[in-house]
Amino acid sequence: MDQEKLKILARNLANPEGEKGIEIGEMMNATNIGMTLESIKALLIEDNEQILEIGHGNAGHVKSILNRAQNIKYTGIDISVTMHNEAKKLNEVFREQANFVLYGGEKLPFEDKTFDKIFTVNTVYFWKQPVDYLNEIYRVLKKTGTFVLTFGQRDFMEKLPFTPFGFILYNTDEMEEMVSKSHFSRMTVSERQEEVKSKTGHETITRNYTILTIKK
Repeated sequence: MDQEKLKILARNLANPEGEKGIEIGEMMNATNIGMTLESIKALLIEDNEQILEIGHGNAGHVKSILNRAQNIKYTGIDISVTMHNEAKKLNEVFREQANFVLYGGEKLPFEDKTFDKIFTVNTVYFWKQPVDYLNEIYRVLKKTGTFVLTFGQRDFMEKLPFTPFGFILYNTDEMEEMVSKSHFSRMTVSERQEEVKSKTGHETITRNYTILTIKK
């Protein structure tokens, strides 16, 4: 894949747009599903909870969240108009329980202490002011809530040909240090490994990733 195609891929991984964005959204859902399902499991969702996902993509996994407990309310938030529309279309059947919100990427348009559980997978590379953004997440999370932050580790991500174009990479220690600069006070760390199909072709690669389970 030449440099121009890699730049287009990187741009669409950050903010999928148009027909190409729909295609990349489907690919992201397929390649990230393992990380996403493990993140959902780490939330320990209970009945009657309000769940927020930051950067939902096409949200092909929403059913997996709603099935984990009774009377769950899911909100997905994204900067991509394309993914916002795709997610609403794919989850029309869940419209009573699932709500999708489009936003600018920095301030979360919710009241303080709205959500019981918040999670995000593979979005932290694009946060412009990470500590400020973590404090926004802290603000909208309930006092006893849980925030799960999942990301590919720097050593793995550096091997991918598209990450030089707009990705900020972290290893686990760097991410822990960043979280410690925010208002959050407690976290547990789980490092994982999985075999996944590459985003640039059909080869299988070993992905090393981290799940941080973070509390107030």
